[in-house]
Amino acid sequence: MAHINLLPWREASLKRKKKEYFTILTAVGLTALALVLIVNFYYQARIDGQNSRNQFLKNEIAQLDIQISEIRTLNEKKDALQKRIDVIEQLQRSRNVGTQVLDEIAKIVPNGIYITQLEKQGNVIYLTGKSESNNHLANMIRAIELSDLFTDATPESITADDDSPKLLSSFKMKVRIKGLIANPSATLAAK
Repeated sequence: MAHINLLPWREASLKRKKKEYFTILTAVGLTALALVLIVNFYYQARIDGQNSRNQFLKNEIAQLDIQISEIRTLNEKKDALQKRIDVIEQLQRSRNVGTQVLDEIAKIVPNGIYITQLEKQGNVIYLTGKSESNNHLANMIRAIELSDLFTDATPESITADDDSPKLLSSFKMKVRIKGLIANPSATLAAK
């Protein structure tokens, strides 16, 4: 007798194929999802690592900025201290200026010139006196320019005294003292 299959084999085959198809589709979907999650976790881990390195660098930069500002403050204090030291050294050097000025004036004033008034303002000395001739005055100006203590001898006026019995001429002169600041105590107080 002939074998006849009366079971719905086509529907069963179709169900089985459908079941295989959905199983493969689910497996591919889960594999793709797992692959996407793995790639996402990998790149997220790299981003987090880079962010942590960036944060570390930012923290180190902030610490270096603080150290740089401290160094700037120290440099400013050092500069201010050096200026004070310079002023104190200047004051120390100019401590005996009065005696040095009088000693130097005694050396440079030639015979025939008589100093009647000497006034010091800052690092400038104003000399007033009498001269027997303009040659003596010129010799004194040359001696001032060659001096180690004085510079910039500037005659302000030379006038002849007609009523003087010896025909002396009056003069006024301005001389600057080398290496002195104008007012060291004011400079020190300003700091």
